[in-house]
Amino acid sequence: MKPGALVSWSSGKDGALALHEVRQAPELEVLGLLTTLTRDFGRVSMHGVREEILDRQAEALGLPCRKVLIPAGCVNADYERVMDEALSAARAQGVSRLVFGDLFLEDVRAYRERMLSGTGITPVFPLWGRDTRRLAREIVESGFAATVVCVDPRALPTSFAGRPFDSDFLADLPEGVDPCGENGEFHTCVTGGPMFRQPIRVATGDTVTRDGFVFADLRLSEEPAMQLR
Repeated sequence: MKPGALVSWSSGKDGALALHEVRQAPELEVLGLLTTLTRDFGRVSMHGVREEILDRQAEALGLPCRKVLIPAGCVNADYERVMDEALSAARAQGVSRLVFGDLFLEDVRAYRERMLSGTGITPVFPLWGRDTRRLAREIVESGFAATVVCVDPRALPTSFAGRPFDSDFLADLPEGVDPCGENGEFHTCVTGGPMFRQPIRVATGDTVTRDGFVFADLRLSEEPAMQLR
């Protein structure tokens, strides 16, 4: 039997491409997604994506989503505790691999490896070391649809929030900004791609600043606009 894997899923393009790659490889069986949500807001942590959009992503991908709930302002010790509980439950159900979309940050990779040490779950980094300029173009050319939902205004103008992740976006990036946003310059939400059963219809609502970051609020397009909580 092939090892069972979960994909660390923050709703964005890098996780989506990592999922696409491992699904095409014969070595692993993808059993589901693993996502951290901020309980107080009902949103994907850091990206600020609504839980209902996450649910629609999982449905379109044909995969269950394991949700790890953390409070707003969660400290590392609490995060590691709830994540350890989630990983223990996953391991008991046959998961032995956790797939990440990380690209080149050595400290992030080392943290993931430490976090999984002793759990019986091995980290997998299918995109590691890839050239991010080529990777960004590959994401666009492969038919992924994504929206920039979070921007660090220290790296990018706030007007980049809410823009589609496309060739125009890449052409407009200031010098020094990683085209995949690997240094935290921006985050995305994927709403379509080669592994989606159907695209997800979304509309962009309010753009707000919270905790030093700028968020563009996505909502399912058939639903009325709501204020960012």
